[in-house]
Amino acid sequence: MCLQGAPRLWLALACLALSAAVTAQDAPAPASSTATPPLAIPLAKARAAAPHEASAPDAWGGVRTGNEPTLSDRVASYRIDAELDAARHSVKGSEQLSWRNRSQHPVNRIYLHLYLNAFQNEGSTFFTERSLFAAHGHSRAETTPAKGEWGWIDLTGVQQGNAALKWSFVHPDDGPATDQTVVAIDLAEPVPPGGTLTLDIDFVSQLPRVIERTGWWGNFNLVAQWFPKIGVLELPGERGATQAQWNVHEFHFNSEFYADFGSYDVRLTVPSDYTVGAVGAQQGEPSEQNGKTTYHFLQHDVHDFAWVAAKGFRTLEGSWQGPGSPSVAVRVIYPPEYIATAQPVLKATLDSLTYFSDTLGPYPYRTVTAVVPPFNADEAGGMEYPTFFTVEGDKAIDKGTMDQWNIDFVTIHEFGHGYFYGLLASNEFEEPMLDEGINEYWDDRMLRERGQRVLAPGSWLRRAGITPSMEAFAFERLDAGLAHPFDPLGQNSWDRYSTSSYGTVYSRTATAMHDLEERLGKDTMAQAMREYYLRWHFRHPSAADLRATLIDVSGNARAVDEVFDQFVYGTVRIDDRVVTIDTSRVLPEAGSWVKNGQRTELTDDDRYEQVAKAEDAWKKSHPDTGRTKPGAFPIRSTVTVVREGAAVPQILRVTFAGGSHVDVRWDDDRRWARFVFTGDTAAVSAELDPEQKVLLDDDKLNDSRTTKAYPSASRRWTADLAALLQSLYACLVTL
Repeated sequence: MCLQGAPRLWLALACLALSAAVTAQDAPAPASSTATPPLAIPLAKARAAAPHEASAPDAWGGVRTGNEPTLSDRVASYRIDAELDAARHSVKGSEQLSWRNRSQHPVNRIYLHLYLNAFQNEGSTFFTERSLFAAHGHSRAETTPAKGEWGWIDLTGVQQGNAALKWSFVHPDDGPATDQTVVAIDLAEPVPPGGTLTLDIDFVSQLPRVIERTGWWGNFNLVAQWFPKIGVLELPGERGATQAQWNVHEFHFNSEFYADFGSYDVRLTVPSDYTVGAVGAQQGEPSEQNGKTTYHFLQHDVHDFAWVAAKGFRTLEGSWQGPGSPSVAVRVIYPPEYIATAQPVLKATLDSLTYFSDTLGPYPYRTVTAVVPPFNADEAGGMEYPTFFTVEGDKAIDKGTMDQWNIDFVTIHEFGHGYFYGLLASNEFEEPMLDEGINEYWDDRMLRERGQRVLAPGSWLRRAGITPSMEAFAFERLDAGLAHPFDPLGQNSWDRYSTSSYGTVYSRTATAMHDLEERLGKDTMAQAMREYYLRWHFRHPSAADLRATLIDVSGNARAVDEVFDQFVYGTVRIDDRVVTIDTSRVLPEAGSWVKNGQRTELTDDDRYEQVAKAEDAWKKSHPDTGRTKPGAFPIRSTVTVVREGAAVPQILRVTFAGGSHVDVRWDDDRRWARFVFTGDTAAVSAELDPEQKVLLDDDKLNDSRTTKAYPSASRRWTADLAALLQSLYACLVTL
């Protein structure tokens, strides 16, 4: 997902300390009253976050080599028939869920996500957290639904064979008792180890007026998080699990999703004058009857399904082919008012297919669909599903402007989720950095490699011939919360200090990976990320698995461990600064000395006379040197540097009169250090990190110092600040 609001100030908060409760809801009575007590398979901990221990080599069935009969280990598959009531913005569905028990234990109870219940009232975990988070900063979804604008999902029947099952709402994260986003279902017959469960589920989904990620506006319907979806049964050695456990968190305000791979065979019936797009490939021609059209979509080896049905929308088609990939049909669905957006979105999608396939691994699916939501449905934009994502629209896009950069970045970002959320399928509840953060890092690499910089907006600047810009990574660090990093990057999505702290999942992760890249080398980092994808696509890696891969490929455990300990699992601050530059002549030293076996004494007066004579003689012998040489005696320059935070390797560049410079490495854990240089000229400036490799440094302005004031520097910073403010103001409007 792309955070909207700039600089992507997002919220998160610690999970509410409300008492856990289970609210039972009776379903139709089961055919038999005999029930086997559920096995004691626990739920993942309410505050679970990024594990420290790497997964077992055979986790999730081991590395997918490409020689298996299917791309993924298909655990949970769905056949769904759904019909949209366009007037009510509701969907009536029947679902057949097939789920395989991967564990060594019989399973008597399963858990389903009912995500749309996050939008049914203000008693949900989503709304309860949102109301508290509002006190800690900007929230993406700030509207309160009016009458008829709430959303929910009702189970109308769940059957296992001929047995009607009961269900009850549970609260794995100790959320409010009124939350109904997770439901437990007790089975009539247990699922044996290796066995397959088949459930027939009837449901009705009422879409909300677009609040966040999903919903309707006018004749536009983005149907996402809309069907009952089974949680993930993790096994020992998978993502830090030490025993079989159900990973099925509530729908938090900031959290997104986590699910098993499987197949989705979905038939969608909508009014015939609606444009439809969905996850996967359309099967055959749609059938029409009585003013309604039924579309059939099929996609194997994915873990979610979303679709759009909108009246009056248009489409733009394209295609792509790359080494190791099938021919890919690319489609942009957009409202007429945003026609200017369609072509840039198509091009950015095609470019992304090339870059991600070349750098990580071939794109394995046959379709990509990008949806541009209409005006007033912006909160449906910037969201991702397998082979299907939403972007943002604009009525006019000038090339070489911030508007174009924004459209390109959001498109690249949402497509990139197809790899980090889609193919790698990390747990977005517990480890959002693995998707949002690592994806943001790879997006910035793509922008850097195509030479696309963040441009300051404003036609008045362009008319004046001024186009301030900065690299994407430099822009990221401005929003990375480097001064007060309250939460580790590896924290889960909801236990966050503030809205801003969650936002740093994007920017601080990208900045941390940039700095790690500088320590390992760009080529090594590229090789490591490709290996990470090769090992873990279709397998659900953890942050510990990413760390292990980086160490294996780079061989530099020290650098990798430092970054992970300091930022993924810790909250350190970095701020190194140059404090002083002191210069002095190296003059004869007064005192009693033994020279050639004889003791002599040099008084201060003697020294003064000796220095004066030497200087006079030197000037006579160097009449044309001007001020480039200090005189008869060498110059000692002492540069003092201080660490206000964690120790990181730094380069100190000291520049001397005449233009020469010396680089020294500060690579120890001293809180301060003095570096002494003796030569013919005096030091005139000193700068830490001259090549801007340590972007995690909170204050880059104190990284350098000169012995003289240069007005041009202040003028430059003033211009850069103006450009930055323009960029940030533009983001407030556009992101």
